[in-house]
Amino acid sequence: MKYDFGAGLVDAHQHANGGGWVADTAKVSDTVYVGPNARVYGNARVYGDALVSSNARVYGNAWVSSNARVFDNAWVYGNAWVHGNAWVFGNARVFGNARVYGNAWVYGDAWVYGDAWVFGNARVYGNARVYGDAEVFGNTRVYGKAWVAGTAWVYRNARVYGDACVYGDAVSGNTVLGGGK
Repeated sequence: MKYDFGAGLVDAHQHANGGGWVADTAKVSDTVYVGPNARVYGNARVYGDALVSSNARVYGNAWVSSNARVFDNAWVYGNAWVHGNAWVFGNARVFGNARVYGNAWVYGDAWVYGDAWVFGNARVYGNARVYGDAEVFGNTRVYGKAWVAGTAWVYRNARVYGDACVYGDAVSGNTVLGGGK
């Protein structure tokens, strides 16, 4: 069978568990659920008890594994990894060499990219951005139009919101950083 993932027809098949389209170049375990409107293509890998559903896309060289969830209109691509019990949903994007794992959630219109890591029980949402070599972990919340970049670490119970920016070599523990007009 052939299917067009957006760049022309490629060899593909419908996944037995959910019916979503999977390119023959991608690897998806039988235990994975790929919903009927979800797509996995390129050299992507989806393993374990992961779920890719709704209109989600996993492509490029991305990996989704363990009990991770990618759903709604979320995309995981490039060399990104989403694993553990992490969730990526809404219109969120995880790409580049980014890592989202543990019990972390990335959702809304948030992006995690570059070499950034989001893990633990962290939440990144709204229009927030985490990128560069930044790490967001613990019970941290990054939301609104806030961004964390460079080699910044934001952790413990920190809150970064509004138009606030944390960047460079900044390290923030239990801090609350808000910005806006």
